[in-house]
Amino acid sequence: MSMTEQNEKKYEIDMCNGPLLSKILIFYIPLMLSGILQLLFNAADVIVVGRYAGNEALAAVGSTSSLINLLVNVFIGLSVGTNVCVARFYGAGQRKDLEETVHTAIATACLSGILLVFIGILIAGPALELMATPEDVIQQSILYMRIYFLGMPAMMAYNFGSAVLRAVGDTKRPLYFLLIAGVINVLLNLIFVISLHMGVGGVALATVISQFISAALVIRCLIRSRSDYRLELSKLRIYKDKLLKMIQIGLPAGVQGALFSASNVLIQSSVNSFGSVAMAGNTAASNIEGFVYTSMNSFHQAAISFTGQNYGARKYKRIGKILLICEGLVTLVGLVLGNTAYLGGGVLLQLYAPGNQEVIAYGILRLSFICTTYCLCGMMDVAVGVLRGMGYSIMPMIVSLTGACLFRVVWILTVFKQIHTLECLYLSYPISWLLTFSVHMICFAVVYTKLRKDKGDI
Repeated sequence: MSMTEQNEKKYEIDMCNGPLLSKILIFYIPLMLSGILQLLFNAADVIVVGRYAGNEALAAVGSTSSLINLLVNVFIGLSVGTNVCVARFYGAGQRKDLEETVHTAIATACLSGILLVFIGILIAGPALELMATPEDVIQQSILYMRIYFLGMPAMMAYNFGSAVLRAVGDTKRPLYFLLIAGVINVLLNLIFVISLHMGVGGVALATVISQFISAALVIRCLIRSRSDYRLELSKLRIYKDKLLKMIQIGLPAGVQGALFSASNVLIQSSVNSFGSVAMAGNTAASNIEGFVYTSMNSFHQAAISFTGQNYGARKYKRIGKILLICEGLVTLVGLVLGNTAYLGGGVLLQLYAPGNQEVIAYGILRLSFICTTYCLCGMMDVAVGVLRGMGYSIMPMIVSLTGACLFRVVWILTVFKQIHTLECLYLSYPISWLLTFSVHMICFAVVYTKLRKDKGDI
């Protein structure tokens, strides 16, 4: 083995042998830090806008997030399919299938990114109007969205490339890439917004530039690799069977994410009805919640990769242990970080809207409902991750859409319509998480019992 290959191996994790707890934590920590770094840089966007461009600009940036997620999540879901397929082929030692999957994934990322540029630019205005975005905010929201979507090819390339690396246990290098791109993002924010007075347009442009930097770094990493998942641009093409497998696993995940975002668009529209001050408080609180969610969601990613590799290696006994360990860890992290965020909310929200007590009060209200019960969301996501790692994607999609998405829509159209308060609106979150988690665990019990009965306790 060459020195280059030895250096590369140190980034990978053998998920199919040895202790699980320590390896899950080794996988989790860099992934969690990557997510937190990304959110810190996004928070820098929001903080700079709130401090130097006003409440309207802050509300404009926040009002687009659910709509952006709605448009992007279908394609991001395909990266979940990439993760599962790469992990499975890597665990099974199927070199040719692994190589074809990697090249199909990157080609798909490039094409979907280009498509999203046109979708985002064309739909921004009509969609934001449909969401009843206030007149004092909508023009800035449209500008932010149209510039933001110019970075979609880079966003897709980074997400698909990182999915390949995560599947083999490498969560460290994506962390390094994000750190470099994020520092540049913050510096550009300061230049564009404070020095050049570009407002939301400056924030969006800084984000786009940093996304292209992170994408270039992850693609360079894959090209320079000497492992079986190496990317060769001359071999870049879509292999039909690999794309279909990625779609089979990833599309339901993407549709689930998109429809979740659709329910969040409806919730954002409901928040909009309380005015721009409530929108600003909701935006700031959502930004804080993102740190807790990302810390929990990293266990979802760990569950997918560890389950996928062990499923490919036919080590089914370890899958049950993966679920139990990830559920225990995500519950602990969710309870500690969620309640810390709520208790420290008054101080944290000052960063977004210094001295604006009305905005801060709205933010604390949201944190009191969401953050204190956020562990339920993490538990739900881990169960979904294990099911997806086993190749089941339609089942968790249907359960999640019924138990969370559809439930929230019905809640808004019935209960919230009668009790038109933000407290009533936010209460729909924890109830939907608990319902959905319970059904996911029943599904896992059925699937796992059948798997071990049919294929044996290998």
